[in-house]
Amino acid sequence: MAPISIKRILISESVDPCCKKILQENGIQVTEKQNMSKDDLIAEIKDYDGLVVRSATKVTADVINAALNLKIIGRAGTGVDNVDVDAATIKGIIVMNTPSGNTISATLLCTIHPHVYVPQAAMSMKAGNWDRKKFMGTELYGKILGIVGLGRIGKEVATRMQSFGMKTIGYDPITPPEVTATWGVEQMSLEQLWPQCDYITVHTPLMPSTAGLLNDTSFAKCKKGVKVVNCARGGIIDEDALLRALESRQCGGAGLDVFVEEPPKNHALVNHPNVISCPHLGASTKEAQARCGQDIALQIVDMVMGKSLVGAVNAQVLASTFTPESHQWIKLGEAIGACGLWPCKLNMVCCFYHNLGDCLKDSSAYMTSAVMVGLLSDGSQSCPNLVNSLTLAKESGITVTRNHSEGLTQGACEVEISVNGSSYRATGSVQGGVPVLLELNRSVFRQPVSLTGNLLFFKAVASPPLLPSVTGLLATAGVEMESFSAPAARSGDQWYCVGLSSLLVDLGALKSLVKAAAQVSV
Repeated sequence: MAPISIKRILISESVDPCCKKILQENGIQVTEKQNMSKDDLIAEIKDYDGLVVRSATKVTADVINAALNLKIIGRAGTGVDNVDVDAATIKGIIVMNTPSGNTISATLLCTIHPHVYVPQAAMSMKAGNWDRKKFMGTELYGKILGIVGLGRIGKEVATRMQSFGMKTIGYDPITPPEVTATWGVEQMSLEQLWPQCDYITVHTPLMPSTAGLLNDTSFAKCKKGVKVVNCARGGIIDEDALLRALESRQCGGAGLDVFVEEPPKNHALVNHPNVISCPHLGASTKEAQARCGQDIALQIVDMVMGKSLVGAVNAQVLASTFTPESHQWIKLGEAIGACGLWPCKLNMVCCFYHNLGDCLKDSSAYMTSAVMVGLLSDGSQSCPNLVNSLTLAKESGITVTRNHSEGLTQGACEVEISVNGSSYRATGSVQGGVPVLLELNRSVFRQPVSLTGNLLFFKAVASPPLLPSVTGLLATAGVEMESFSAPAARSGDQWYCVGLSSLLVDLGALKSLVKAAAQVSV
């Protein structure tokens, strides 16, 4: 991916000073303004390319839509509940968080909460009691831990708990099973996961699909006495259902650092003898706070410098675009999509990738996004980019699919467009670092067509006068021909490509001339 230009960043909350220092040392102008009202932020955000927040600033759709140049929203911490990620995605704005900044702190909370009764035993001792049997704990060794949400924190939890001899299983709708297998986590559906777990810990964002993920129904499917931990977001575990499960002993204990309402007004859960609760400590260590500020700054700088993209919540597709090879293939996808051969109203876009090889095994996602950038770049105000092109396509009613195959062409991208039962197809590749077109609607070019400069594609019946006719017609239109690409076939209607010295001013007039003189359609 080409480096993203970030010149000015607004920090709207108290973040460790190292954040501002790192950004400024890398040539980014930083303004700090805290305690702004929503209206103040809407007025202020127009002047910035980036915004850094913690949890207090509400980055709503109104704020996002008021931004004229915003390219990145950086959350110094894990959750992005305070950011309208959907609105940001539609505008092509990257939303980034720093889950590693408080990974260690959150993981330690997860490991100590439900397993032993040290806090209760300590309070009992302070009361002058000696109740050894009352606080009998259980070993972690050999127990099964279910991790719901296998992002970076889920990975860290798995690694740490495996050191205690726990078996780790998990669920995540995004992270591929083959990736989590390398961490020692076997992925499965939630229906398969619930009945196997001795312990369950959740590490997902709070969204409609995760709200109340652990509820009466899911608790009933769990082992009797299962213990649960929530250090992510209040509401992922249904608090009323948890209390009922604790009372019936279906749940044997809970560790809670987060609540639906903070601070909680209903203390039934907090006061339950089998619950260990904390006041949303999460990253509440000096070291973790500094890490969050440092990490968000370094992540932004690495993105700006074109080195890497870490912590992107809505733009995971960009993570594989920071190599020289990726730049070339992105250009190919955009060029195929933008070649102007497609009807205005599309129904379906299918992208096929042939023999891309190991070095490009992760390229199909960003190449598909690149194709849609080219297809949707029609001069409208939608401003498609790799972040939002698939979202914009979905909103436009376009179904987009991608497939891999062992085709005959080495390292090729084939795009097929379907419109009302009719299909149009183009196949391209990268040769010598340049995107080229190999085939267009079954017309295979004798030499690959370089997808650079001003190109005119037209369909005609092959005939000896064709080339001089087209040359003359272009000269009449005031345009010089720089190249002429012909198909290998010599009979029937075939597609041709002409490289032009400049854009055609009157394409309508040219169409009339071409049709009249050479039976050519453009």
